[in-house]
Amino acid sequence: MISGDILWSSLPVPALLIGPDDIIAQSNSAAESFLNLSAKALEGAFVWDKVTIDADIEASFASAHAQRRSVFINDVDVGSGMRVPSTCNVLYSPLAGIDDVMLLMISPREIAGRIVQNDQSHKAARSAIGMAEMLAHEIKNPLAGITGAAQLLSMGLTPEDQELTDLIVEESRRIVKLLEQVEQFGNLRAPVRKAVNIHDVLDRARQSASVGFGAHMYYVVDYDPSLPRALADSDQLQQIFLNLLKNAAEAGTDGGTIRVRTFYDTALRVRQHDGTQARLPLQIEIIDDGPGLPPDIAKDIFEPFVSGRENGTGLGLALVSKLVHDGGGWISVESVPGKTAFRVSLPRAQNSDHDGEN
Repeated sequence: MISGDILWSSLPVPALLIGPDDIIAQSNSAAESFLNLSAKALEGAFVWDKVTIDADIEASFASAHAQRRSVFINDVDVGSGMRVPSTCNVLYSPLAGIDDVMLLMISPREIAGRIVQNDQSHKAARSAIGMAEMLAHEIKNPLAGITGAAQLLSMGLTPEDQELTDLIVEESRRIVKLLEQVEQFGNLRAPVRKAVNIHDVLDRARQSASVGFGAHMYYVVDYDPSLPRALADSDQLQQIFLNLLKNAAEAGTDGGTIRVRTFYDTALRVRQHDGTQARLPLQIEIIDDGPGLPPDIAKDIFEPFVSGRENGTGLGLALVSKLVHDGGGWISVESVPGKTAFRVSLPRAQNSDHDGEN
């Protein structure tokens, strides 16, 4: 059995354990190399004296420490007094079973080959979707002919034989619906972003779900009443929330709970195409108490044709991800048995203060 100390020291990602009062309790070898500081210089020191992060994160990290929750910052400059800052992703998260200790993990993005590989993966994914859209368009026409022919044949058949033609019609229509979902990826209009009251959109989506596909679920609303308006496309936001609520309803059982939560957090930033960083402080979480995502697909759940349900198309969450990112937002998921939380992070509309207007 490999000991925890060996795993900790062998971890290739820079990591620090942060104890009470933001004091560094332990550092691994990768952190020492990245920060260009020895364990003796790091351990026992105030973390923000040794680690510099180009973001207003101290308040968010203190809140995360107090509430035992995770904070993730994307594409932010991290350095130390002994090292020039470089672009990294940062995770600040509690450790299960260890009270009052947080893990600060720094993931440098310095390897050009990895970035190129990611770009190539995205290009390959876009090409695959483009091919799927073309095939969907071509397949729908002969399917319409098959459906029509089956309906004509059924007119002169016995009831027993009509069951077979009904099956042909039903399955053909199911395939057409799947193909229409594929075509949506190419037919989405560009978002028209305006100041949007998130709670109004959430309420409409929740009301629609509660009388339709999610009628078997119990809904709990936990809104931050001071949340400012988001910069978003209202119609596309409605589509995003409906898809996430449908996913939560399908994951739950009769009488299960869907929690809809909003809050404000300045920690998350993303790098835009022009190289600038955008703040995404408006947070919307849709949480279900279902069995959780299968571990083998959790990291790919937003990719097309990846599904955790039998007979699932794997297109709903992929479409949600596309809508969120095209609209300048970010989506993530955390899942364990009994709790799956999808979080949508959005930018704030200009001249929209955090003052309770919603």
